[in-house]
Amino acid sequence: MQRFDITENSVSASYTFADDLAFLNKHTDIVLLRDGDASVAVAPAYQGRVMTSTFDQESGPSFGWINRPVIEKGLLSDEDRKGALEEHIYIFGGEERFWLGPEGGQYALFFKPGTGFTFDDWTTPAAIDTDRFKLVSQTESSAIFSHDTELINHSGTKFKVGIERTVELLDKKKAATLLSVELGDGLRMVGYETDNRITNTGTKAWKPETGLMSIWILGMYNPSPKTTVVIPFKTGDEKHFGPKVNDTYFGKVPPEYLQVQEDTLFFRGDGTRRGKIGVNAQRSKGIAGSYDATGKVLNIVTYNVQDAPEGFVNSMWELQDKPYSGDVINSYNDGSPEEGKPPLGPFYELETSSPAAALEPGETIKHVQRTFHIQGSEEQLNALTEKLLGVSLDLIKSAF
Repeated sequence: MQRFDITENSVSASYTFADDLAFLNKHTDIVLLRDGDASVAVAPAYQGRVMTSTFDQESGPSFGWINRPVIEKGLLSDEDRKGALEEHIYIFGGEERFWLGPEGGQYALFFKPGTGFTFDDWTTPAAIDTDRFKLVSQTESSAIFSHDTELINHSGTKFKVGIERTVELLDKKKAATLLSVELGDGLRMVGYETDNRITNTGTKAWKPETGLMSIWILGMYNPSPKTTVVIPFKTGDEKHFGPKVNDTYFGKVPPEYLQVQEDTLFFRGDGTRRGKIGVNAQRSKGIAGSYDATGKVLNIVTYNVQDAPEGFVNSMWELQDKPYSGDVINSYNDGSPEEGKPPLGPFYELETSSPAAALEPGETIKHVQRTFHIQGSEEQLNALTEKLLGVSLDLIKSAF
């Protein structure tokens, strides 16, 4: 694997939302969505990405991890990109971004035809890396973006794709309804929804035997030594439901970073060891979360559970026997990519994916993800973790 100098790509988690907003406004245009004190900062130049959010625009925390050195440098020339990490991806950060899968496999979008599944050949498509999305319309609390692109997968199949992405801020009343919980006066919250759609704008149907794609939404958050990811899942026989967790994306995750119980898994979000886990659609309950015990912040991510007649794309970096047996929920903990090298962030991620999209010309698939950051007393947050994640706050805090 080629070595890259990424020692500058670290950032403190101590920035406030106001700090991050001021920084972002110096380097790119930002669409700011507001509802009272709650705010969401969206960057059209970064594919309509939610860069960060807060429940208090003036002095509140900034929940998105932002890679300041990469944003400061901006887009590099082709010559300057050679041999740099930016030849493969611009890691701008941001707490909720639009991507497309699969990453690896014979139908991969990140590996050109004829290449091997190595990092040297891994390249993020421009449509989800450097292309700017068009701001179609905007209100005080929502914004709509669009983009048209062409893609080719590892098997040589070409796709014409229309993308539409809507970001909408959710007030506390609507958030409580969507989550079916009480959100009392003592809780501070910011919540938002992204409605993500891809349309087959070509003349040929997208078929499983030549490769399907999916909508893939990833959130990058600031880690802390006391942050724990929590994913509840359905119990049942592995022959029917599959394994409880896929923990072999970047090598098996050790027990000091992953604890799997009967119907819940706990995964560290501390940014100290590189690892990734996944939960399949048969196991998923449509929800994932994390808890930062230092900041007393509960983070919740949900998505629209829908039928998946063609399954979910598989992003493993290999020729696959089952290319449509991928995961619907993922979590990634950043860390050193190899001995003696610093992490990319550090950060941790919560991710969700749509089903594989077998679309006729003109057809569209939609994937909706909702993100909530809630701060309050441990007593209030415990009521929410028990209701939403099926475990007590004490159990989350004592998992590691």
